[in-house]
Amino acid sequence: MKLAIIGITGMVGREMLEVLNERNFHVTDLIPVASRKSCGKLIKFKNKNYKIISLSDLLEKKVDIALFSAGSDISKIWAPKLVEKGCKVIDNSSYWRMNKNYKLIVPEINGSTLCKNDMIISSPNCSTIQLVMALAPLHKKLIIDRVIVSTYQAVSGTGKKAIDQLNNEILEQNIDCIYPHQIYSNVLPQCDDFTDNGYTKEEMKLTLETKKILDDNINVVATAVRVPVFRGHSESVNISFTKEFTIDQIKKELDNMSGVRVMDDIVNNEYPMPINTTNQDLVFVGRIRRDFTNEKTLNMWIVADNLRKGAATNTVQIAEYLLDNNLF
Repeated sequence: MKLAIIGITGMVGREMLEVLNERNFHVTDLIPVASRKSCGKLIKFKNKNYKIISLSDLLEKKVDIALFSAGSDISKIWAPKLVEKGCKVIDNSSYWRMNKNYKLIVPEINGSTLCKNDMIISSPNCSTIQLVMALAPLHKKLIIDRVIVSTYQAVSGTGKKAIDQLNNEILEQNIDCIYPHQIYSNVLPQCDDFTDNGYTKEEMKLTLETKKILDDNINVVATAVRVPVFRGHSESVNISFTKEFTIDQIKKELDNMSGVRVMDDIVNNEYPMPINTTNQDLVFVGRIRRDFTNEKTLNMWIVADNLRKGAATNTVQIAEYLLDNNLF
């Protein structure tokens, strides 16, 4: 198994390496790829050093799987070039997600739709992954009609420059800012750029990706907010069903969903928080309660590590699914 990671020096790229190691993913040859300024540097994986190469050099090699986490522009140009050489691409960028010719995959939900002919496979946006992981088992039983979601997203979702901005603002140091405003001691009701309809790209990802993964009939409206947290996205979700439900039924369905853990003990003040979900691959759900203004509507709180299940882990899980099901 010859596996390349494109964007190896980035936050998600390094997290991919960690996840591959933790899950004992079978790699016979790791090929780390980054920009030219990083070429020649060494990356350690399983007590062995590997030299970083460029994308141009990568085309000279035989690669089985390439994990992309270097942004949409890189994925747009280089993913097809690798596919031409027979390499399967699992892309963590947004470029291929809404293309009708390519699948958008969360393995626990729709991994079974993958086949040998799938050469470019997209991994969803981080905030979408944790949302659909909690929605999927409920939709299967109760049919979701509408979802209203407000996100509380960590700065690591923007990247290292955002982490640097928060760190430096805490230390009262002046640096170039990646956000249009201070993030320390503040809340920004903007994740990504605004679109023509007044919603941000992040908000529209939640809408469109959820529809593609679960059901085009689900109406999703989102408000995405950036908060001064380093790692871990949180979501407040209001879900309207077409069928009646009990809270015990909701908890049972979530408990039975692989990759989801219910943490909901308000007597002991136990509920999901970024501080206790960091470096974990599970999606945590709590504050599960009926909306007292509508009998068929539910409120709940979802938290997950945006760099793990929200990015690196989901990408690696797709690769695992391909291997486990002989989809080469």
